[in-house]
Amino acid sequence: MTVRLFEGKDHATAYLQYRVAPHELISKIMSYVKKGNVYVHSPNQLNLAVDVGCGSGQGTTLLAPYFSNVVGTDISPAQLEMALVNSNPPNVSYRQCPAEELPFVSGEVDLVTAMTAAHWFDRPKFLLEADRVLRPGGCLALLSYTMDMGLEYGDVSNTLNDICKEFYAALLHFRDPYIGSSSVKIYSDMFDSCSYPDKEWTECLLVKKILPLNGYIGMVQTFSNYQKLQQKDPAEAERLSNDIRNKLLSAMKVSSPDTEVTVVVKYFYWLACKPQSF
Repeated sequence: MTVRLFEGKDHATAYLQYRVAPHELISKIMSYVKKGNVYVHSPNQLNLAVDVGCGSGQGTTLLAPYFSNVVGTDISPAQLEMALVNSNPPNVSYRQCPAEELPFVSGEVDLVTAMTAAHWFDRPKFLLEADRVLRPGGCLALLSYTMDMGLEYGDVSNTLNDICKEFYAALLHFRDPYIGSSSVKIYSDMFDSCSYPDKEWTECLLVKKILPLNGYIGMVQTFSNYQKLQQKDPAEAERLSNDIRNKLLSAMKVSSPDTEVTVVVKYFYWLACKPQSF
């Protein structure tokens, strides 16, 4: 069964506000699709993409230029409510369902993707379901990023990253046992279990995002381990966030948490193409 998290309305609102959209990864996915020469509808447009565990839809909408229809699915009503608040192209819609029970007929889907979500699924069942709905020649794309994001700011980047490590270390105890010690290993194991012969694994792609310092803090606060701390001890969660924020501001020699920093996100992903006759 899918692990059910990220379902509170406040959490869903923060998710929409702070989670980064994987623009660079979309281009990687579509380059793979084009390289595989899997277009069957027209040279420039595929029919249907399904973004599983879509959350508030930041990644879902990025697929809209490439497909006639894009459907984001999620198990959380609160996340889907936030997705509908988002500015959605007319060819994007959303459905509530588990990742392992997608509401599509067999062989209907050109692309199945899960962006920072597949580690919460029942992984074997999800891979079977993705295979069922994908048409021959369709693609599966799974991506995520590690929590240990880095910060760059002037000549104090190393100091900032030492402070960030304090943040991550304080939250390590609250990591969900379902995902174990390494999300990278989860995706690597899923990659190994995928029987498609045409597949690619990338363990690290560094993507830099310019965000206000508060945006970085807010993003960490949306992670499941921070949310667990917040549920257990709200005062301690707030104290930790404030302490880290103040240490970062002091190291940067600025007073405003709206000061922009470069956040270095470490993505990993894998891509696979279903054989034409499988």
